[in-house]
Amino acid sequence: MARKIIIDTDPGQDDAVAILLALASPEIEVLGVVAVAGNVPLALTEVNARKVVELSGRRDVPVFAGCDRPLARALVTAEHVHGKTGLDGIELPAPDLPLQAQHGVDFIIGTLRREAAGTVTLVAIGPLTNIAEAFRRAPDIVARVERIVLMGGAYFEVGNITPAAEFNIFVDPEAAAAVFGAGVPLTVMPLDVTHKALTDRSWIEAMRALPGRCGPAVAGWTDFFERFDTAKYGSLGAPLHDPCTIAWLLQPELFSGREINVEIETEGRWTTGMTVADWWRVSGRASNALFLKDVDRDGLFALLLERIARLP
Repeated sequence: MARKIIIDTDPGQDDAVAILLALASPEIEVLGVVAVAGNVPLALTEVNARKVVELSGRRDVPVFAGCDRPLARALVTAEHVHGKTGLDGIELPAPDLPLQAQHGVDFIIGTLRREAAGTVTLVAIGPLTNIAEAFRRAPDIVARVERIVLMGGAYFEVGNITPAAEFNIFVDPEAAAAVFGAGVPLTVMPLDVTHKALTDRSWIEAMRALPGRCGPAVAGWTDFFERFDTAKYGSLGAPLHDPCTIAWLLQPELFSGREINVEIETEGRWTTGMTVADWWRVSGRASNALFLKDVDRDGLFALLLERIARLP
């Protein structure tokens, strides 16, 4: 039986690759895609989500718009990374796929109440605003979540938007604190993992050579994304952060880490949005997350190539 998931996202080139990977994988049933404000404002992330779903050929997957701002802060965006549209790198037509009328938070609540308890995983690859708001409005759904698999945070790699904070957590640290404190099983893909998931030229060109439209789209997005990251980090390729979440669902053996306690800093003068990850287990606080650290990079990119090749 396919694993049921909801993807909560702020596309984003790497978000787009994660969505395509999920939609290409029969082991996963995507119940819906919910957009959130993050990399770019909601008016763009919901359009980008519809473009990606439409590109995949999976018009059966509904797309919803969620929250347009963090719970308690002004929105911080990342056009300097993702471009003015959030999906710069290729031109995609305006989507025909309709945006669902229902608010994305209400979709999350309704789906978790409808489906059997413990059968729906939330895959969060943007700020955690929608999930925190769903938990606030409907506390009864918290115990019904199978697991949350999220891209966010860092320990050894520290921050990418401030010296201390990773972008997804920094944008809405209050939401992140609520989610990390909710008691739901968590799998966390921090920068410690995703900065090891680096593209290379041979993989990008293999994507570009795939028949159909999805492989070349991934190559175009990665070309754009790579320019920023290679300049910033001095690396040979760009980290594909968000696809690691879907890859873990498909092949968890590609990753390694440990169960630790993770708290979210919401009040620090210099450290707001920091994931205080007790990697060495010195705090005495109970573990609340599987915090991953390493990835089989070659295995990950082989999986991505094989799955994206299945799409039109």
